[in-house]
Amino acid sequence: MEPSELAHLEHANMLAAMTSFCANVAGSRVERADGIAIIATGLPFVLFNQVVIDGDGTSAAAVAAGVRVMRERGGPFVVNLRAGIDDRFVPLMAELRLAPAAEDPWMPGMAWHPLGPAGAGHGPPDLPGHEIRRVVDAAGLDDHLSTGAMGFGLPEAILRAVVVPALIDRPDTAIYVGYANGAPVSTGLGVRTGRTIGVYNIATVETARGRGYGAAMTRRVVDDGVSAGCDVAILQASQMGLPLYERLGFRTVVEYIGYVEQPA
Repeated sequence: MEPSELAHLEHANMLAAMTSFCANVAGSRVERADGIAIIATGLPFVLFNQVVIDGDGTSAAAVAAGVRVMRERGGPFVVNLRAGIDDRFVPLMAELRLAPAAEDPWMPGMAWHPLGPAGAGHGPPDLPGHEIRRVVDAAGLDDHLSTGAMGFGLPEAILRAVVVPALIDRPDTAIYVGYANGAPVSTGLGVRTGRTIGVYNIATVETARGRGYGAAMTRRVVDDGVSAGCDVAILQASQMGLPLYERLGFRTVVEYIGYVEQPA
């Protein structure tokens, strides 16, 4: 499969996941129309407050309208453009007084393809004392939220606002917790869109890092996606997680550049 097609699948899954999660936040405005996605939660985490291109025929006027919505709501936000794909909107960013959040692209979108049949080398390895469980009840969800918050270094209230109990029963979503000797140490979450399994919420508490738990969780999410019929896995990597995902088989297929308000 061509990298451009993988980039399209990555973007589609990311938008589906982000809009699904963020629509759960009380008072949020989440909509996809006129070739843009507006994700406005008001939570103090910029990736939960985005304007994202959502189509090939998006106009500059639609992007500008999305920025106006974010400014009217107040608080930090980001316009997330794909390098090489959304370059036509770069001049508009300057017109709207938005500047790159960093010198380099800040979020690589990655894909793993082909995956092969379930269990073909991407299932979780056998780690002594380690067990990955799919969340099926409130107690499991509490473990996911508290462990994920510790792993990401975020207030638990932020994750609790977007990962809600209703997600447990969604057929396209799977929530996981990894336990070491009975204690929760890692988290993961999978979102399926067609042939694509999206890997999200991969986090390991600091005291348990370096033992393979994050890799095992990623591989479990992917393997369950393959069992459900997926042949492409995608994710958006942090700088810390990038080497791990490359070792597993993911490759960068698109890079996101975030544009934020210029300093006064």
